[in-house]
Amino acid sequence: MKRALLVLEDGTFCFGENLAAEGEVYGELVFNTAMMGYQEVLTDPSYTNQIVVMTYPEVGIYGINEEDIESDGVKVKGFVVFRMVEKAYNHRATKTLIEYLKENGTMAIQGVDTRSLTRKIRSQGTMKGAISTIDLDPKSLLEKVRQSEPVLGIDLVKEVSCHETSLEESSGPRVAVIDCGVKFNILRELKKRGFSVLRVPYTIDFEELKRLDVQGVLISNGPGDPSVLAKTIDLVRNILKHNLPVAGICLGHQLLALAIGGRTYKMKFGHRGVNHPVKDLERNKVLITTHNHGFAVQPSSLRINGIEDDVFHYEKLSNADELMGESPAGFGKVKITHVSLNDGTIEGMKLLDYPAFSVQFHPEACPGPHDANFFFDDFAKLIEGR
Repeated sequence: MKRALLVLEDGTFCFGENLAAEGEVYGELVFNTAMMGYQEVLTDPSYTNQIVVMTYPEVGIYGINEEDIESDGVKVKGFVVFRMVEKAYNHRATKTLIEYLKENGTMAIQGVDTRSLTRKIRSQGTMKGAISTIDLDPKSLLEKVRQSEPVLGIDLVKEVSCHETSLEESSGPRVAVIDCGVKFNILRELKKRGFSVLRVPYTIDFEELKRLDVQGVLISNGPGDPSVLAKTIDLVRNILKHNLPVAGICLGHQLLALAIGGRTYKMKFGHRGVNHPVKDLERNKVLITTHNHGFAVQPSSLRINGIEDDVFHYEKLSNADELMGESPAGFGKVKITHVSLNDGTIEGMKLLDYPAFSVQFHPEACPGPHDANFFFDDFAKLIEGR
């Protein structure tokens, strides 16, 4: 195999073996702790513009199948593994992981210490990086990495959102999915519950959305910095003003927070994996959940009682009702419904004066546990109640 070079913007570099496409790619280096689900990771639009490091040392053993793809193709910029299995050992597989990466023109490197890279990201935070089979000079590639596109302040959603409205008709209520990079399993879960699913671009005008006669709106997951999506934030604000039931997932959660006057911040290294414990404060139970996000909602921006910094020390609070805040933009009371047990970040919220709620994690899973699948039932009940 041809040599490949991985360089980080702090000067760290390592040589490995090129596995798929040749060339040179740049992106934000992040890590995922899942032991499986690489196919869903590769095709998740939320990974747009990112080079993903898999912490599990052996990747690819069950190959690729046609059922578990989460978008129209590979979305990651690059893929980093310690060792990739060359054959597929599963009856569902139609091809190997290496074949799939080559078909999609994806750059991938193996033979590097992925856990060492993960420790670096955990201690120093995510950073820009590059994989190259062209420029194998670490100093030269490092200079190009440092001059590459910034992580903050750019709109990545335009690369993954649909361009036209499409409808899959059913007998149930019509719901609009604001496509910021929606995963296919979100659409599947809505269809399972009988919804007619209208997939609309993230730039749609509210007046146009009104003419589509929808009974509810779901704001999807997606990549990048939510604060740059001014038009979508304004759309969500208008949806709230017209009392249309709305729910958000991941980026959709952040957009809802921004619409009600909150703020978001970039996390040091984010949450990416399938085993993140989240406390459901309303049901008083712990959920094991799937995550993929590098931004979070700032608690202090929502004027939450008893919160002086941007991490919840929920164990110091006597009950869940104390996690109440207020919308700075005049949308009434905000209740925090879910909190991360790893670092105390906000994982869910709902408005008490408007029909709206959201979660930061991925209730549709794929990959991952299905503890939070009731999210879609709650969304259905919210629409039925209106």
